[in-house]
Amino acid sequence: MLVQIASYNTNLQGENGVPQDLVDWLSPTFQVSTFLSHQTPADIVAVGFQELLPLHLGLSGLSKKVIDNRNAHILAQIEANALNKERYALIAKIVNGGVALLVYARDAGVAHTACDVQTAWTGCGPAYMGNKGAVGVRFRIPGEDGGVGETFTFVCAHLTAHAPKLKNRIADWHHIVGSLLFPSPAGEPTTLYATSHLFLLGDLNFRVVLPPEHPLKKAPSSVVGQALSHESEREGLKEYDQLLQTRRDPASGLFVGLHEGEFWRFKCSYKYAIGQVDKYSEKRTPSWTDRVLYATYTDLPDTPDVSAITNLLYTSIPGYTTSDHKPIVSLLLLPPPAPSPAATAPPTLRLRAGYAPTPDPHATRKRYTGRVLDRAIGRVWWLFALLGAGNAVVGIFNFVLGLGAWGWWRSSGGGIKLGGTAVEV
Repeated sequence: MLVQIASYNTNLQGENGVPQDLVDWLSPTFQVSTFLSHQTPADIVAVGFQELLPLHLGLSGLSKKVIDNRNAHILAQIEANALNKERYALIAKIVNGGVALLVYARDAGVAHTACDVQTAWTGCGPAYMGNKGAVGVRFRIPGEDGGVGETFTFVCAHLTAHAPKLKNRIADWHHIVGSLLFPSPAGEPTTLYATSHLFLLGDLNFRVVLPPEHPLKKAPSSVVGQALSHESEREGLKEYDQLLQTRRDPASGLFVGLHEGEFWRFKCSYKYAIGQVDKYSEKRTPSWTDRVLYATYTDLPDTPDVSAITNLLYTSIPGYTTSDHKPIVSLLLLPPPAPSPAATAPPTLRLRAGYAPTPDPHATRKRYTGRVLDRAIGRVWWLFALLGAGNAVVGIFNFVLGLGAWGWWRSSGGGIKLGGTAVEV
């Protein structure tokens, strides 16, 4: 089975977040699948977005129009670029704040057999708000032998930004593990690890932190861009990647059991100068903030560097210039499913000894605390933006000015004197 993963931080652009033609983003994986998998197209396509739309609209829950348009656009592009024009169907879509995930499957296969579809969301911003967080989709594919089959879980995440906030990102992940919950057949909540296959995608925001003596530490973006054009330079730079460094420490508990392809084979996906194909911003050290990780139940916990999933393609798409991120894409070949005619439950991931993720008993309270704050703050913010013709700061100024004018009008008796006579207005 082939699984295509695509992720893009669209920089709060809403309906303008992706070009009309998505061929550069979606077509490479179909071409590679044609070459490497005996003319078989992708069986499952998962597309994730971060900063899907302006934050005040996302927090207000006003994402339906954007996500519906995005769904129609992507589905048309997938089918236009698929081998032999196969048709695809939407399995599920889920949005929280600015984080969105859409999962599609090929009509001739998975789309007709997928069942037990579930979605989940959680926020990990201040007070569990949805400016940062994760969304997930889970479903089961029964075995061809009539058995219970396997479960697939896709998680799209957007973690805390900025290089010094590494501990916040680690805490975000632990919060997501405890609060992004899916019900079991018995109705009990389960974590994202209770699955046969797990795929994590998104803007995870881990940065490259160079030591003071590194020659690229304070180099201009033109020099950095030229250096990153060479894979040998990128391979050396990967040693300063926070995600890679942190995962080497078992005590961090970060992304336990998950694997990743050789991300240094493509250029850092962030931070680019908007409108530029290959020019990094002077404001940040270039980093691989956008990532795809994965695991399958046949992976062994004592060989963390080896996965039964084959990473056929893992790259960024430089031609997209409307965001300070570049979209990334990966194509993953899964191992054949094991026979399961007598199994009563799908197989689940095998994790290292001592690591047993459990649901947070307060997960529901935390999620809905964040949701209430999202709606309250988002709609006040939306009102100010409306008063300011799209600019909340101008809207606040107009609001204060209006209050002042109203107060003056009230203090003047609610009227205007003309020739000594008060005229009501």
